[in-house]
Amino acid sequence: MVAIKSPKKLIEVALPLDDINAAAAREKSIRHGHPSTLHLWWARRPLAAARAVLFAQMVNDPGYETGKGFTRGVNKKEATRERERLFDIIRDLVKWENSNNEDVLERARAEIRKSWAETCELNRKHPQAAELFNPAKLPAFHDPFAGGGAIPLEAQRLGLESHASDLNPVAVLINKAMIEIPPKFAGRKPVGPVPAGEKQTKMAEDWSGARGLAEDVRRYGHWMREEAQKRIGHLYPQVEITAEMASVRPDLKQYVGQKLTVIAWLWARTVRSPNPAYSSVQVPLASTFLLSTKTGKEAWVEPVVEGNSYRFEVKVADGKRKPPPSAKAGTTAGKRAAFICLMSDVAVSYDHIRSEGKAGRMGQRLMAVVAEGQRGRVYLSPDDAMQALAESAKPAWKPDTPLPDNTRDFKTPNYGMDTFGDLFTPRQLVALNTFSDLVGEAREKIRADALQAGMADDGRGLDAGGDGATAYAEAVGIFLSLALSRLTDICNALCRWENTKTQVRNLFGRQAIPMLWDFAENNVFAESAGDYIISLGNLAKALDQMPARGSGLVSQKDAQGQAISSDKVISTDPPYYDNIGYADLSDFFYVWLRRTLRGTFPSLFATVAVPKAEELVATPYRHGGKEGAERFFLDGMTAAMHNIADKAHGAFPVTIYYAFKQSDTGSDGTASTGWETFIAAVLRAGFAIHGTWPMRTELGNRMIGSGTNALASSIILVCRRRPDDAPQIPRREFQRELKEVLAEALEAMLGGADGASPIAPVDLAQAAIGPGMGVFSQYAAVLESNGEPMSVKTALMLINRQVDEVLGGETFDADTNFCLGWFDEVGFGTGAFGNADVLARAKATSVDAVKHAGVLASDGGKVRLLKPDEYPEGWDPQTDNRTPVWEALHQLIRAYNAGGESAAGALLARMPEKSGDIRRLSYWLYNACAERKKLPEEARAYNELVTAWHAIEAASHDAGHINVQGSLDV
Repeated sequence: MVAIKSPKKLIEVALPLDDINAAAAREKSIRHGHPSTLHLWWARRPLAAARAVLFAQMVNDPGYETGKGFTRGVNKKEATRERERLFDIIRDLVKWENSNNEDVLERARAEIRKSWAETCELNRKHPQAAELFNPAKLPAFHDPFAGGGAIPLEAQRLGLESHASDLNPVAVLINKAMIEIPPKFAGRKPVGPVPAGEKQTKMAEDWSGARGLAEDVRRYGHWMREEAQKRIGHLYPQVEITAEMASVRPDLKQYVGQKLTVIAWLWARTVRSPNPAYSSVQVPLASTFLLSTKTGKEAWVEPVVEGNSYRFEVKVADGKRKPPPSAKAGTTAGKRAAFICLMSDVAVSYDHIRSEGKAGRMGQRLMAVVAEGQRGRVYLSPDDAMQALAESAKPAWKPDTPLPDNTRDFKTPNYGMDTFGDLFTPRQLVALNTFSDLVGEAREKIRADALQAGMADDGRGLDAGGDGATAYAEAVGIFLSLALSRLTDICNALCRWENTKTQVRNLFGRQAIPMLWDFAENNVFAESAGDYIISLGNLAKALDQMPARGSGLVSQKDAQGQAISSDKVISTDPPYYDNIGYADLSDFFYVWLRRTLRGTFPSLFATVAVPKAEELVATPYRHGGKEGAERFFLDGMTAAMHNIADKAHGAFPVTIYYAFKQSDTGSDGTASTGWETFIAAVLRAGFAIHGTWPMRTELGNRMIGSGTNALASSIILVCRRRPDDAPQIPRREFQRELKEVLAEALEAMLGGADGASPIAPVDLAQAAIGPGMGVFSQYAAVLESNGEPMSVKTALMLINRQVDEVLGGETFDADTNFCLGWFDEVGFGTGAFGNADVLARAKATSVDAVKHAGVLASDGGKVRLLKPDEYPEGWDPQTDNRTPVWEALHQLIRAYNAGGESAAGALLARMPEKSGDIRRLSYWLYNACAERKKLPEEARAYNELVTAWHAIEAASHDAGHINVQGSLDV
């Protein structure tokens, strides 16, 4: 087999990482028009990162060698200048506002075509040149784990024929809606009538791209909403404010005689009281009675017990009255006792709640009603008629698909809520059924309107490859169905009322279905969050911004056996070990999508639930325990990666996103089951790692202490096939090479090279795996002293040990070295003076000397390290005659917490020579707090300091550096 000549790609050499990460982080706060608002998907990659990775994956590095020297520059200086020009293209490319800027995109496409032409020229004598190296046609792209579709979408935007596949039908549908359907109907005018009350659109309206399709989605969605209100509007009545109501609530006087639109009904679940004297009473399980905590607008619920019954009254703050302290806790009584019986103060245990729920005796009681006032929310007491109306709703259908037996992510089965239908109130089910039925009626209207507008029809639907009126009606119907599906996320009985922002919050704030004791039921006609038309409007805005160019093909395929990847560019974001159970979670949406779209895509929605047996997630309950799940994931991911390695176009590296954090720390070091298993699969598939890039792809507020995936970044692995003749090396030689490579890589990651931003400590361990495994993966095997190949787990432990050595070790001043050792023993706790004395002598200092340095409290035979907030204000390193790095770091944290970047910068300006050591110590302490000591708040402080380091350094330069002699450097 003749080898392909493949120039190094830009992604294998250099990237403007700061600019990419800044754009990716900014994108997380963008909603209007973003593809993420088309439909929810878990762990979706930012478009900026996907776009940058694909561009750099396809563009040749200016310094590549072809045997004739540099083809783009005759020397390193020219190659560097050319590389910077490509960086400028990336800097423009990743900006959100340039997503559909044709000038910017065409510059990028031109570079991709130019590099492809160069690669084709290098391989013009290859035996398969005609099939693989046609300079007039770019190779196609494929993502075999397409998920939320960000990567295939950006491949299409950059001019590639885009292919996407996934085993999950919900993911397949989302990808079809993004890359397959919009190009098929691009440039067509809308056919639907303009909604009543709106002005007729102008004849010269721009209907390019997907705009016409998006407008029809909006128009027919508006019709559906109006029809639904005619049919079920009686279940969502307005509330009339009477004089009687205002007599006890002066704040309501301005509304007397008016009818206010209800935004939400707030419910508490109930169970029978465990007290036999009140066993006939359904007592509330309320996590809080607070409705609004906004200053000056506080509102809360007060339960009023009357004999053997109770009712709820809503109270609002005035000049004299504020919420009582008890309102915050509702009827909760701590984790062990769970709740308190409102009638008798007897504990209501979780065991009691579970038995009541499983016996079908869990109910719900209306606590409050939230309406829209003139300048904000109006909170009203409920009455029996409101509860009776809600209970009068009789849904004709409810999804009876059982919830999975996955106690980590699905809590409601513990309490008798066993099917997806149990997660909705009867009124919500009636509303969702109504909208679901209207999708089918809308399809018929769309087809008739399309024919009347002159659209041809071949009688074939989308699944049969049609592109006429029938297919167009189905296309619009798909987006109407997606709007209904995304509505279910905020129209279910597990949505909470956020009393700080006074709004209903959706179910999927994280990748799980938790149990919720008190919940908010939104009004689907309230013209606020939770209204069908609002949900549909956000979807239409996203559709309007789709590139809708070229072609896209989406298939339901298992990554292990698919043949789509043949001779294509591959970039993919596979499942993260056991972090997210996509199949289990997406059943929540699938049961509704199947009801409306089974006729459109019979094979895609053929099964009752999402396929799960082949899903590459290490789910213990599905595979007989942890070991079986790990083996399943390793074997399946190896097969998938082997398939990709065999089929991917040889002229390009494969890029793989991975974001996993599950550290297991033992006596022999720190490893990670997720990383170990995934990288083992990558290496077993025949890949070698040629580059790694930590990219900011996760929400910043999830970085620490937020559960299964507490990372801020994904690590992008850049992989190529390992040569068949790759050598073997002994362990000692591997360790020597590892030490050299990691020293250089960590210097860059800590911000010590070329002024680069330091990577956040929360990401360092994961980022360091890249260059470390890059060394390990170049060899056919690293041999242990007994001749056996080194395992991936051992390699990871050696990498982590080397990171710890670089960050900590005996390389600080004596006082700091003591603090490191003492912290390793007791953290910020207290230890015996005798033990501290022995350690201090070993570190060439003394307890008294460290105490004099101002970092230690020593009294009564006990010793402890001070926390940042215990350090004195007004400290000046220029006048302190003993300033260990430990003191400098914690004083800097104190200044940052008190005065932000400017205060920290002003302090750093007085000790610039300690900058590198302060950063290095921050990383070590973050790892110690987050992984070994389990101190999330302390870990957060070190992480936040490093994350803000660029701004702190800029502030220090503004203040002017003061050197060690005391003179000002400006």
